[in-house]
Amino acid sequence: MEKKRWDCTALPKGWKMEEVTRKSGLSAGKSDVYYFSPSGKKFRSKPQLARYLGNQMDLSSFDFRTGKMLMSKLNKNRQRMRYDNNSQNKGKPDLNTSLPVRQTASIFKQPVTKVTNHPNNKVKTDPQKAVDQPRQLFWEKKLSGLNAYDIAEELVKTMELPKGLQGVGPGCTDKTLLSAIASALHTSAAPITGQLSAAVEKNPGVWLNTTQPLCKAFIVTDEDIRKQEELVYSVRKRLEEALMADMLAHVEEAANGAETQKEEGNASEDGENV
Repeated sequence: MEKKRWDCTALPKGWKMEEVTRKSGLSAGKSDVYYFSPSGKKFRSKPQLARYLGNQMDLSSFDFRTGKMLMSKLNKNRQRMRYDNNSQNKGKPDLNTSLPVRQTASIFKQPVTKVTNHPNNKVKTDPQKAVDQPRQLFWEKKLSGLNAYDIAEELVKTMELPKGLQGVGPGCTDKTLLSAIASALHTSAAPITGQLSAAVEKNPGVWLNTTQPLCKAFIVTDEDIRKQEELVYSVRKRLEEALMADMLAHVEEAANGAETQKEEGNASEDGENV
């Protein structure tokens, strides 16, 4: 392994950054980044670094891979702080984590319960209680701008959908279709079949079934299931090999570090004897 270490100017004085490039295994050519505190403590991830520093500094704009502060994120954080300060006097923030669906007020009668201490009070309910609120057409397009990032704050590559899945509706892209299917699997207990009506392609605004994602009707065959099983097996096999190579690389790194410390200790003893 090839190691390079230098001072990290984005962190407090005395902190050092180390880049280790792997020379063997499946991950040959890739590099790992570590940070060392002034006392010599080693950190392998940004969350671990943030827990150690605590309130000493804000690492939300710190790029763990390059060891620099990202100005774009820094400006966004400043704008967010100004917005939060201005919105404190406007009430509590909206902490709702539900999907961005328009919450339309129901036009149907709703049950009303009157609570009193009178023993003869009776609760009246409406038999037409179970009525789903209407959904906004093509609301899934609001999810098209959302992206996922990993722990290193790098963009996660989106999965590729099968060719049999085709979108329906104006401006329906692959990202929109993927978000629509994922949302349907997450929020609905009913089977996902797609839009069964053939007329939806001509006039989706009239014939669109809002309980199904924005895709044409599809059928999952035994061959599709077999191919997916083979794909999952292949990915798990590669993951197993990568984890094994990573473990061997860490073992080799630890052995080299122990050997280096031993040599330095022997050299210091020889110097004292002289």
